[in-house]
Amino acid sequence: MTSFRTIRGEVTELSSKTLESFAGRFRGALIRENDGGYEQARRVWNGLIDKRPAMVARCSGVADVVAGINLAREHNLVLAVRGGGHNVSGSGVCDGGLVIDLSAMNAVRVDQKQRTVQVQGGATLADVDRETQMFGMATTTGNVSKTGIGGLTLGGGFGNLRRKFGLGVDNFVSAEVVTANGEVIRADTSENPDLFWALRGGGGNFGVVTSFDFQLHHLGPEVMFAAQFFPIRVAGAAFRRWRDFVANAPDEISSIAFFWTIPRTDPFPQELRGERVFLYGAMYAGSPEEGEKALNPLMKIGTPILDLSARGPYTQWQQAFDPFFIPGAVYPVLYAYWKSLYLHGLDDALIDDLVGRARDLPAEQCLVAIWQLGGAMARVPETATAFGRRSAPFLLSYDSCWTDPNQNDRIIAWTRQQISAAEPYSPGGSYLNFPGVGEDSETLVRKAYGSNYERLAQVKRIYDPANLFRINQNIRPATN
Repeated sequence: MTSFRTIRGEVTELSSKTLESFAGRFRGALIRENDGGYEQARRVWNGLIDKRPAMVARCSGVADVVAGINLAREHNLVLAVRGGGHNVSGSGVCDGGLVIDLSAMNAVRVDQKQRTVQVQGGATLADVDRETQMFGMATTTGNVSKTGIGGLTLGGGFGNLRRKFGLGVDNFVSAEVVTANGEVIRADTSENPDLFWALRGGGGNFGVVTSFDFQLHHLGPEVMFAAQFFPIRVAGAAFRRWRDFVANAPDEISSIAFFWTIPRTDPFPQELRGERVFLYGAMYAGSPEEGEKALNPLMKIGTPILDLSARGPYTQWQQAFDPFFIPGAVYPVLYAYWKSLYLHGLDDALIDDLVGRARDLPAEQCLVAIWQLGGAMARVPETATAFGRRSAPFLLSYDSCWTDPNQNDRIIAWTRQQISAAEPYSPGGSYLNFPGVGEDSETLVRKAYGSNYERLAQVKRIYDPANLFRINQNIRPATN
């Protein structure tokens, strides 16, 4: 017998016979609390998340996913779905329930003729970039290469190519999905188009996507990337010049400005470690020669204390922040709480406010990011995909990270306070891949989807009427 938590909040016991029958239909690994590897299997990268599922079902293929969903549905089990395991909110794991773990399903196959790539649901951004760059092509992925492609894409998919080629959802052309009733279906613009619309930004609410197809674009293997660091004392002036540059930048340039503390580790110079800074990163999605010319004015906005601008492999820039946002040699354990808010713009009053607040970051690992939006991602109508809020020119994201668990409550409260202070500068809504942890999900989700929410609820009613897929930024099924 094994105890599981149900979606009604009760505890149910699954008999040995039931679990043996399930194991007989399952080819991958089934990991329970007393099994070796359980501690690793239940962990996600965010140390703030400490959940203990009754079982982790590490799937080897679609048949395993179907078996796991059927078990959860038939016994009303709490169900979580884990892709790459980098999801900051912790929705890839659950307490007392069943985790469908896709991490072993990470194959990537490029079709050069069609310029598409087929990606299994457990693949990471690094898996995708590695294979596509073999052929000098890329699609929009994110900024930390260990992130799972599934969660990133279903939540929208911000990345370094967003202004030239659009978001991840804008390059997502079809999906293989296992629905709540255990059916395997295809979703694209002609087959199950309502589901496909919802998958492009609606998160993991509608089924388990076991395979994605993405459009590819010629790019790389070398690109031009600009990255400069400025001391906090000149941050106001550098920030304004960055704002003025990106206001008229071509679509090929996607840039993010940051407030950060230079890490006390290699490869940073010893004399700069621990320095509070304003910095920016900008990638040019085109030839490196054209990129050098286009980014040259940006690289003259001030006198940097550190300049990492250079031509280099696309995959190198895609992995540049990995050491500082992945537990490992730099930070053995990292706690994280990330929240975001769209901005009307960056007027001088807001810039001064952000600079002032950045002087007092509560931990050296905390990062404040201001994403330049617009370009191709903004030219897609807000109702064309489930992902809304495309018209805002910037996104403010507090990527609060720290290493001392005694600071959990203080830094979470600080982050929420910073977001609240920025709300007068916002049209409302946030990027749901940076949602915080333990928030009022319905309020958060309704604000993020805006006018698309009611249609999403109707699609949810069709494909998941019992709300089996609820450990996520949840959309409740419409009642009529």
